Amino acid sequence: MNMIARDYEQNRSWSDQFIPQIKHIVGAHLLQAAPDALDMRQATDLLMLDGKDLRIAARVRRPGYAERFPHQFTIRSGLPSGGETELSKIVNGHGDWMFYGHANEWGGIDRWWLIDLRAFRAALIRRGERPIQTGEVANPDGTRFRWFDLRSFPQYPPITVCTG
Repeated sequence: MNMIARDYEQNRSWSDQFIPQIKHIVGAHLLQAAPDALDMRQATDLLMLDGKDLRIAARVRRPGYAERFPHQFTIRSGLPSGGETELSKIVNGHGDWMFYGHANEWGGIDRWWLIDLRAFRAALIRRGERPIQTGEVANPDGTRFRWFDLRSFPQYPPITVCTG
């Protein structure tokens, strides 16, 4: 196994430990109470928020970043292999939401956002009078990440579905 594949496996294994927590958090925002008429006539207590497939990206940062960068989220923008990155996939229209959370030292998730990727793409296209605050960071392993400041996004459409 080459070094890139080994790094991927290690990072994937670390991030996968948070999948049950992410499912619990995101799941709460996919269901809504049914209107009384549906409940009384069609045995329906809950409705899915969106009837189509909802594709959700997930990223969890290691402990320590939430305090240093409380309003930022990052998306991988470069790989040493030259492979397609998460940012490229998102910009090209893939994904509907992105769960972005900060791990704590005890294996939980502290601060998190559920980001609407359609609003993210719209903001990148429009850029308007108030530019989005963003930058790029290169890591020693050759990966690059683009950071975005949530506070710099337009109010409409809202960038976050919910926060916690």
